[in-house]
Amino acid sequence: MFSRFFGGGAVKNLNATEFHDGFKNDPNSVLLDVRTAGEFSMGYIPGAKLIDLMSPNFMGQVEKLDKSKNYYIYCRSGNRSYQAGVMMHKAGFENVFNLAGGIMSWKFEIKR
Repeated sequence: MFSRFFGGGAVKNLNATEFHDGFKNDPNSVLLDVRTAGEFSMGYIPGAKLIDLMSPNFMGQVEKLDKSKNYYIYCRSGNRSYQAGVMMHKAGFENVFNLAGGIMSWKFEIKR
């Protein structure tokens, strides 16, 4: 089902529905929120793990992640998460998916 998304390459941008269906139906998925802790506390996608892109230890935290997993990444607008995805891809993560439009484009559940 996910073969159209996989296959290496750079970060793949997904709309909200593709992103939602991807991480919900992918048993190998990890959902990452790369916003700040303050932004995260205002609302996040359930199941997300916070790794702040602006933290000086961002790559240190990323290096501890399992490279065999499929990473679904989001931020507020999609820009920081795309940047984080590029950094992850350069570090050897092959399946990285960005929520185009970020949480602002999200039309599903948000936990507060």
